[in-house]
Amino acid sequence: MTKQMVTGMIGAGRIGKLHVQNIHRIPHMKIKAVSYISASCLQDWAASHHIEYITADYRDILLDPDIDAVFICSPTNTHAQIIREAAEAKKHIFCEKPISFSPDETKEALAAVRKHGVKLQVGFNRRFDPHFKKIKTIVSNGEIGTPHLLKITSRDPEPPNVDYVRTSGGLFIDMSIHDFDMARYIMGSEVTEVYAKGAALVNPSFAELGDIDTAVITLTFANGAMGVIDNSRQAVYGYDQRVEVFGTKGSAAADNSRPTTVEVSTADFVMKDKPHFFFLERYKEAYTEEILQFADAIKTDRETACTGDDGFQAERIARAAQQSLALGMPVSIEHTEKIVF
Repeated sequence: MTKQMVTGMIGAGRIGKLHVQNIHRIPHMKIKAVSYISASCLQDWAASHHIEYITADYRDILLDPDIDAVFICSPTNTHAQIIREAAEAKKHIFCEKPISFSPDETKEALAAVRKHGVKLQVGFNRRFDPHFKKIKTIVSNGEIGTPHLLKITSRDPEPPNVDYVRTSGGLFIDMSIHDFDMARYIMGSEVTEVYAKGAALVNPSFAELGDIDTAVITLTFANGAMGVIDNSRQAVYGYDQRVEVFGTKGSAAADNSRPTTVEVSTADFVMKDKPHFFFLERYKEAYTEEILQFADAIKTDRETACTGDDGFQAERIARAAQQSLALGMPVSIEHTEKIVF
């Protein structure tokens, strides 16, 4: 009988609770412990998921000899430190994006992972979406020839509150970073130049915090291809997530996912379901798949499907986009920095 992988969850906000629910449904995985700053509020929820204990101190999880791996779902400004401590404790690590707000902190965290020989997977869940995975396969197999153009549309259904924006790191590191990872993943090529334009068109108060809510980002890849990403914090019709790749032999596109594929046509209208409302519904399958892939990488001792270097490179693109927006000009990215595990 296969031994259950025992895990601990650090952080129990929306995404932490989602991971707990998904792990609870995977027979060969078990959540033993959860740490959360307001641990006393989680007693009933923890009991319903057969969690043995909850704690306000994440170090209790790192010191637990039964725990094989930890999921870091705490605020971003805590990620790098917890990664370092988890690596020292010989725990495998799944960390939500981004790894940190600082390139030096990210590199220090990844150096600890490498030094202690543990696995690290970064939570870019869109890699595990079946629609986007098929686009990746089509491009990799050469079915549309040499890719020339990539278009990514990523728009949230409603903007976050101002308090969230204040500590988010900005649209590029908080939201667009998913699209930067998808661009590298699908095209199989590094981004060498970024040109970003943006404004606070949805909520002008974001501008007072030095942030934006609407952006168009142009990418240049090392293989010569080009890409365009458009982002908005508010699409009133739902979670708008589309990808298209155009190449020498054709194109491949993934449209929005909807509750049903039913389309009603009458003399007065043609109607179909709006896109799923937000990421929890849209990427439900992907969230489970990324956990399964993480567990399999540990079991088979292979590289994780989204490595620390993948996280680092996406952060570099986000910082280049921030610089480009501030300077009003394209910013180049040198690729002498690559973190190998």
